[in-house]
Amino acid sequence: MNHSKTYVLLHGAWHGAWCWQRIVPLLEAAGHQVHTPTQTGVGERSHLLSREITLETFILDLTNELFFKDLHDVILVGHSFGGIAISGAADRMPERIRHLVYLDAMVLLDGQSPFSRVPPDVAQKRRELSVQTSGGLSIPVPTAEMLGVTDPKDAQWLMAKCTPHPISTYEDSIHLAHEPGNGLPATYIAVTPHYGPVAASRDYAKSRSDWHYMEIAAGHDAMVTSPEALAKLLLAID
Repeated sequence: MNHSKTYVLLHGAWHGAWCWQRIVPLLEAAGHQVHTPTQTGVGERSHLLSREITLETFILDLTNELFFKDLHDVILVGHSFGGIAISGAADRMPERIRHLVYLDAMVLLDGQSPFSRVPPDVAQKRRELSVQTSGGLSIPVPTAEMLGVTDPKDAQWLMAKCTPHPISTYEDSIHLAHEPGNGLPATYIAVTPHYGPVAASRDYAKSRSDWHYMEIAAGHDAMVTSPEALAKLLLAID
């Protein structure tokens, strides 16, 4: 019997497919398929950064990945900002998704923008930094420490690859026809120490009696700091 699973891992703000480098071999070694799309304007697609990028762009990046690669029965993992697009995919094509995993991720309700879900002081600071560094085009990369990465070599690797994130996706509002998750099996993995910008999303996940909530001591970028522990959790999801 074939027990192979299909994982689609979606990165968060400032990151790209590259951030899953330590996780992919662990999942593949267990006999599973892994796909790591990159969203428009960041990572290896950072040359496409523009003011025209919306949350709809990010959702289409993901749903097109599922459609054109003919992916079904997917365990869909969204880290941080990636939680928004996995909610969008669940809203649009639930028949292709087996389980949603929100990894210290942002969860938006219909009509909400990312900036409406982070603490007001965080939103204000990011807007100010965007104006100062790019004329209001993008949010500059935060420090590795802010992302929970403290090992010097890991931090150097992270900072070399992170790219500014289109601020338009933080200002834009999501449009969902259903509640987040659209009735699919869902797991929320929060990290400790807790990451401030997703506090409201953590609280929402805890309030969902139909979602499984768990925590892992890893720091926000768990795929960088604790790949083995994170892979173990992902492998246990059915």
